[in-house]
Amino acid sequence: MTGTISNRPRLSRPEDAPNPAIGIVHLGLGAFFRAFGALYVEEAMEKSGGDWGILGVSLRNPDLRDSLIPQGCAYTACELGPDGETLRIGTAVRSILVAPESPGAVLDAMADPAVRIVSLTVTEKGYCHAPSTGRLDFTHPDIVADLADPERPKSAPGFLCRALALRRKAGLPPFTVLCCDNLPENGAMLRGIVLELAGRMDEDLAAWIEAECSFPCTMVDRIVPATTEADIERLTERTGVFDAAPVMHEPFRQWVIEDRFTGGSRPDFGAVGVEMVDDVRPYEHMKLRCLNGTHSALAYFGYLSGAETVSEAVARPALASFVRHLWSKEIIPVLTPPPGVDLHAYADALMDRYSNPRIRHRTWQIAMDGSLKLPQRLLGSIAENLAAGQAPEGLFLVVAAWMRYTSATDENGETIDVRDPMADRLRAIWEKGGSLAEIVQAYLAIEEIFPVSLASEPAMHEGLERALGTLMDIGAEKAVAHLTEHA
Repeated sequence: MTGTISNRPRLSRPEDAPNPAIGIVHLGLGAFFRAFGALYVEEAMEKSGGDWGILGVSLRNPDLRDSLIPQGCAYTACELGPDGETLRIGTAVRSILVAPESPGAVLDAMADPAVRIVSLTVTEKGYCHAPSTGRLDFTHPDIVADLADPERPKSAPGFLCRALALRRKAGLPPFTVLCCDNLPENGAMLRGIVLELAGRMDEDLAAWIEAECSFPCTMVDRIVPATTEADIERLTERTGVFDAAPVMHEPFRQWVIEDRFTGGSRPDFGAVGVEMVDDVRPYEHMKLRCLNGTHSALAYFGYLSGAETVSEAVARPALASFVRHLWSKEIIPVLTPPPGVDLHAYADALMDRYSNPRIRHRTWQIAMDGSLKLPQRLLGSIAENLAAGQAPEGLFLVVAAWMRYTSATDENGETIDVRDPMADRLRAIWEKGGSLAEIVQAYLAIEEIFPVSLASEPAMHEGLERALGTLMDIGAEKAVAHLTEHA
């Protein structure tokens, strides 16, 4: 902490802030939810009332709790518009618990009859599942621990199962489980995972969850870059107050939720712009493939070619043209648009968002956990192109760039800090060596990432071998330029 910051008063909860009772427990209280869902909840309470205060739960460490509790859980939400910043103070979060320190307190909160929603942003890896199948990984260490000692869960699915068991025993209705992570059919996926785990614990519990508990699917969209020390110092200088845990976010936001809540109990989301729908799948496919898919493309190609942020990446004509090619030729043609949505206009708006220089969304940050992200962001589009008889050369290049990235060495021979649960396994493929065909085959043999039906397609193997060869021969930026010039 710099001297300038340490001499400033600490942010505190505004005296006129409302004090709603806890109605939502949120697992994984990171920057995204505080810059997105918590603000929607706060606005819904302002508009229509209700006790929907949020109890945040950290499933790993106490850092956020230690930053926010001294501030009364208030924090600055900084909107980074192209022309300047707009600040507001978020107050919907009322308290924070750290699960490893007090799992019993977390379970007690989730079992409280006043809590009607348990929401989650735990990232792809927090669900302890295989992304290629959506099934629970019973060999995951946290799941093994949850089955050995259900009363002291470690995983998000473990907390859900145990808390629901406590509510069932007490004769209470279940809470709604609201997944807010970027996963296809996220509510249905989480329902399946919870039912698998509950079935191992207690078949009667699993039957009760299946019959009584709601798991709405959702689509969430707001770019929230990681907060830096420079952000904190800038805000301190601007406001004269030190906030240890502000969040940065773009102006755009979109939340689409299937309107299926236990007993119909929820904040008045519709009053504040949340789209309440019967079927979220067209929206999530649009977002996962158009936004997240091209974000991953920019992450790997941007990083490999030296662009630190997304805005820097799309400022390079070759990378911007490549992203437009992906949208127009390989992603949009195999998408069914949501009602009333022009996918090409949606893509144009995405490019405007990517170009916002105030959003310093690091390519390295987006590149994390690629083994968990590829199935929902890229592989579906590839499979549908192949089924239509088309070879998606651009998407092959993106997967090849991810493979090149996970070698842990960049094009200049410098070491890449690869953050991925499979990092060691992926790097070992390159260390073993062999021909490009053998490297591609080793990747496609990873069933946790690549569905067998796709990995066994000769066109998939041939396309990745072509793409990886191009990347190795001429480098990332020249490879995408060559593709768009000859498309």
